[in-house]
Amino acid sequence: MSNDIEIRFLDHVAIRVANMENSIDWYQKVLGLKKYQLPKWGDYPIFMLSGKSGVALFPENLDEPLVNIASRNRKIDHFAFNVTNENFKKAKKRYSELGLEFTFQDHHYFHSIYTLDPDGHKVELTTIMVDEDDFYN
Repeated sequence: MSNDIEIRFLDHVAIRVANMENSIDWYQKVLGLKKYQLPKWGDYPIFMLSGKSGVALFPENLDEPLVNIASRNRKIDHFAFNVTNENFKKAKKRYSELGLEFTFQDHHYFHSIYTLDPDGHKVELTTIMVDEDDFYN
């Protein structure tokens, strides 16, 4: 087992938007992305996917403590790389060895770890915990 983490693909980019319905409409019409709204997650995020890649839409959040009023908090929230379960374990070990602060989240269908890059961008590594063919079809 090598210590190198192998990235499979860019999973999604999470963005905050002013109007969820307008954004869903735009991504469907302009890019032909398919809407996925998962019952276990509630009203959002709404995933707009082509195959296994796409965007996750979240509503703008003006109550966030460090909100930039000019942006109305429309921003890229984080980006995610998909990894195998084995590489997910490797990443948690590597993050710990490097002394990186990270958080784990169980998203029912996926497990994710989040950390910040040197510029403060939130980077997610995510691994699917259910049958991949059933989830993406």
